[in-house]
Amino acid sequence: MTNPIGIISMFYARPFGPEHLAILPRMKAAGCDFVELLVPEPGELDLGETRRALEANGLGVVLAARVNLTRDLASPDDAAHKAGIAYLETCVETAAALGATIVGGPLYGAPLVFAGRPPTPVSEPDRQRKIDQVVKGLKTAARRAEGEGVVFGIEPLNRFETDIANTTAHGLALAEAVDSPAVGVMLDTFHMNMEDPSIPEAIHRAGRRIIHFQANENNRGFVGSGHIDWPAVARALIAVGYAGPITLEPFRRDGDGPGTPLAQWRAPHRNEDEELAASVAVLKGALRFAEAGR
Repeated sequence: MTNPIGIISMFYARPFGPEHLAILPRMKAAGCDFVELLVPEPGELDLGETRRALEANGLGVVLAARVNLTRDLASPDDAAHKAGIAYLETCVETAAALGATIVGGPLYGAPLVFAGRPPTPVSEPDRQRKIDQVVKGLKTAARRAEGEGVVFGIEPLNRFETDIANTTAHGLALAEAVDSPAVGVMLDTFHMNMEDPSIPEAIHRAGRRIIHFQANENNRGFVGSGHIDWPAVARALIAVGYAGPITLEPFRRDGDGPGTPLAQWRAPHRNEDEELAASVAVLKGALRFAEAGR
């Protein structure tokens, strides 16, 4: 089993600032090989200091892009579209500074964050305009990524969070339209559980296009605490030869009573390192058995 297993920085804090670098040893102790950082906004982290801290703790790094309505490849507003391209190019520069080779996320823009904006009907001309803009913008950003040895991962999200790419097939269609070695797909089992008929079949369909993978339970809890079939997921990943990083994103917290907005990120109520370590062990075990059964 060669897949590095990591944890997203939001598991601990958002934003993740210099004061949180002291958490890195805890990630390593829980069995993590890398951290997936949200691409730092200006002033959040010193990139040189962060890279040194990661290296000192034996941790790699993957980056997660943070799109919004002001930097949106799919926007009809030309300034927002251009800002979306510029942002992705900045993500490449940040990745190079941190020693990362992967930038993933809903790179296409049009974020319907936590269903905060209700969906509206889309005419065929407008749908095509958005897709053309996304492909054009990704082509431009991909040229910068190729020069830095960075790869973009297009992440499909569920229907309540975007109206651009919801299924693995949608993500693949965008990646294939961009047609760059610097653009692939990033799959997340939380979203796949809602939108793909079969997670293993979707993994097989994506195959060599997968450049990053996120292992999440159906309820965003810890791996092994829900109903995702991890042995089947692991067998599919092994079958397609995916040896890249796998990130855990357990955002579900204890004490979630009625009236608590489950879609909203909240800081941990307590130290959850033991549960994280158990999740890492479940995933690594599934991958080992899948490898042994090839």
